[in-house]
Amino acid sequence: MALAQTWSVALVGLEGHLVEVETDIAQGLPKTTLIGLPDASLSEARDRVRAAVVNSGERFPDRKVTIGLSPATLPKTGSHYDVAIALSLLTAAGAVDPGALRRTAIIGELGLDGRIREVRGALAMTLAASRAGFDRIVVPDLNVGEARLVPGIQVYGARSLRQVLALLRGVEVPEEAPPRAEPRLVSESLIRVPSVDLEDIIGQHEGRRAIEAAAAGGHHLFLHGPPGSGKTMLAERLAGLMPELSTDDSLEVSAVHSLAGLLTNDAELVVRPPFIAPHHTASLVSLVGGGSGVPRPGAISCAHRGILFIDEAPEMHPLTLDTLRQPLESGFVEVHRAAAVAKFPARFMLVLAANPCPCGLAGTEQGVCNCTPQVLARYRQRISGPIKDRLDIQRQILPAARTTATGEQAESTAVVAARVQAARDRQTHRYRNTAWTLNSEIPGPVLRREYPLDDAGQQLLEAHYTAGRLTARGFDRVVRLAWTLADLAGRDIPTVEHTHEAFQLRSGHTLTPLTDHRPLKGPTP
Repeated sequence: MALAQTWSVALVGLEGHLVEVETDIAQGLPKTTLIGLPDASLSEARDRVRAAVVNSGERFPDRKVTIGLSPATLPKTGSHYDVAIALSLLTAAGAVDPGALRRTAIIGELGLDGRIREVRGALAMTLAASRAGFDRIVVPDLNVGEARLVPGIQVYGARSLRQVLALLRGVEVPEEAPPRAEPRLVSESLIRVPSVDLEDIIGQHEGRRAIEAAAAGGHHLFLHGPPGSGKTMLAERLAGLMPELSTDDSLEVSAVHSLAGLLTNDAELVVRPPFIAPHHTASLVSLVGGGSGVPRPGAISCAHRGILFIDEAPEMHPLTLDTLRQPLESGFVEVHRAAAVAKFPARFMLVLAANPCPCGLAGTEQGVCNCTPQVLARYRQRISGPIKDRLDIQRQILPAARTTATGEQAESTAVVAARVQAARDRQTHRYRNTAWTLNSEIPGPVLRREYPLDDAGQQLLEAHYTAGRLTARGFDRVVRLAWTLADLAGRDIPTVEHTHEAFQLRSGHTLTPLTDHRPLKGPTP
């Protein structure tokens, strides 16, 4: 047979596209041509495949060989097409029955000795093959764990090209030495949150209320205060308050982590919301995603359905921090390159922590701040107004008083997490016929039309808006937060007290009860 085909998968962002690998063997001088918009690493597949085929005991055709990757208009990058190319070539040469490759997708990089090396994005590729109706997929042995997380498709792991050929020919599969895992440049931004509990934090009632509300409604959070006041401790315990991911979200998050190279060899689905904490010196590309050729996901996509925690936020470059504006609103990020446009999910909860000034003593009773007014102003302006306007909750965290440092039994993570789960259940029921699940996801027009506040709460916010204390975006965010507070309290609609507390949480004011229920008529004196 002079013509044969196999199938592999190309990834553009997180979206998988089936690629048909065709091989034609014709009369002519020995030459191997690879067409179909391959990148440099893929163009080198000709030499890798030739060596792997010969060193596996097979004969490489001494004729004119043309290998085409279709669709030709789709840019193709990476070395995971190697095994599909080798099998297509051997099928065209008559060494493999073409019927054995029907409804089978193939991914894997070949070593010169015929070994099959692991690749990134195996979970996303397997998911794409399953959705396209393929019955089985051949993957590197080291990628079997993550590929088998996808239901409805048979996964075969192979250590070498010889094993794949034996499987297709129906003969005994030869034994191969276990593959050696390649060194992984795993990003340090993935933090394995230690086993910490909310009851470890004594005092900090306003901070605990802030992270409870944030977890319940998926609200963005800004914690600011002097060093050692507990900002990072609160942020780390926020992850424990959030419920486990749904099956669909778990698959999506796991696929992103697979593409980013964050899944281990004994992969399991990511069932807990991820906690990603990039260093404040992180580059723009590492945060948003990108790279040469087809872009890779960044920290904000790895934090999808979880938490992106940026400590010492004012120390991050302002332009890098401002790239979060669009993803915070849309829930995804598009990385545009000349070769392709990659779209990654990025619906995360942003948590920022900051000191009040470079020395950390401004506005505190711990000492005298030596920062000049100019230095203080520049420091606070490093977090831009548009970013702050997108943060639903903004709380000052001060050191706990010594009287509350001992002898107080705080609520545990399990107790608070139960309230958070109950509040999320109420939101799921309320939005059961919509595309949203959390209060923070409701678009402003829908929020105002379908889920308005009571008259007293509406008038209270309108007075703050008229007085210039709220922007139009801030108005909607206070309403969403008021709904979350009502859900935590088990109420069907927010009361004016919930609205008042929501405004205080956003504005950073000390939480105080609303004593006067009369609507404000204008700016307070």
